[in-house]
Amino acid sequence: MPGHDKDLVRLRVALTTFFALDGFVFAGWVVRIPAIKEQTGASPSTLGLALLGVSAGAVITMMFTGRLCGRYGSHPVTVVCAVLLSLSVTLPPLTHSAAALGAVLLLFGAAYGSINVAFNSAAVDLVAALRRPVMPTFHAAFSLGGMIGAGLGGLVAGSLSPTRHLLGLGIIGLLVTALTAPTLLRLEPPRPAEHSTAGPEKPTPGKSAPHRATPRTRRLVVVFGLIALCTAYGEGALADWGALHLRQDLAASAGAAAAGYSCFALAMTVGRLTGTTLLERLGRTRTVVIGGGVAAAGMLLGALAPALWAALLGYSIAGLGLANLFPVAVERAGSLAGPSGVATASTLGYGGMLLGPPAIGFMADWFSLPAALTSVAVLAGVAAAIGFATRRATAG
Repeated sequence: MPGHDKDLVRLRVALTTFFALDGFVFAGWVVRIPAIKEQTGASPSTLGLALLGVSAGAVITMMFTGRLCGRYGSHPVTVVCAVLLSLSVTLPPLTHSAAALGAVLLLFGAAYGSINVAFNSAAVDLVAALRRPVMPTFHAAFSLGGMIGAGLGGLVAGSLSPTRHLLGLGIIGLLVTALTAPTLLRLEPPRPAEHSTAGPEKPTPGKSAPHRATPRTRRLVVVFGLIALCTAYGEGALADWGALHLRQDLAASAGAAAAGYSCFALAMTVGRLTGTTLLERLGRTRTVVIGGGVAAAGMLLGALAPALWAALLGYSIAGLGLANLFPVAVERAGSLAGPSGVATASTLGYGGMLLGPPAIGFMADWFSLPAALTSVAVLAGVAAAIGFATRRATAG
């Protein structure tokens, strides 16, 4: 058992590293969106359609990735997707039209969506083995990586071209993958009870019973997927449009605009680092309800505040509120239905990102970008309402 415990620790460190790398690479792309918008000459609506490529690529490949994880294992799939993510992030600065940008973002989104399904599936198995609700800590690593990536992007935005910046991110991603992959490939995921030689009466510690695709299970997976959708819409909106709002509506500098996503990512990190304690004290339902309400209030402030400092405060409050909604949704879906549950909830979640960029772009053309961003507050409130309405079916 001591050797088994050490393997679980090593596995947790390796998965945490990949979560952090994912956030780091994604945030590095996000903070260069204003510069790439100028480079391509895109309007808000055409930029929204181009940004649709990230979510479209993710949604198209997520269910397929769930099947790959079931067949080959989540660990090898995570490693392959990390390589693809590191290579594809270097492509957006090479484009000079919205159509070309959308095409390369489709590839980037496919890699991004696939690695999210793969390492979330691996994390669900590990959470069950550890018998503690530690899923938020993995997502905290993603947020911490995002904070570092956004902060670094803000520092180099005025002196380094997007091409050199994102090429550097790609190289860093390949190096981190090369260093971490051997650990992940060497360690087997904790096995479900039905794979254990101990038999059904003595399951592998922390593992649930065999996943059964009952109608109730499918309905609950969809419920968690809808919560993930509302949450991912908000995360995607702040990632894709948050910096642009600060830049064009509040006249922030390039560095200050990048700081908006840094504040959001920092708040998400803090919220997720404390997420395990929060879940143990409040339970999943109250965590979702309270978090959705806090996020709605924060995003209203972030979208409508007339001053930069107030908008940054609003972004931070929204980050705290949204922090644990997506991890809770994905973990519960995975515990109910395995990799297919993770894939379903993630697909619905990134459907929110699929809807968000073009919807906010068109609303910005019709009304204004601040008004469009209030839709994030509306959907955060919807997530809270879903959590409250299904509190008995999803108790805990």
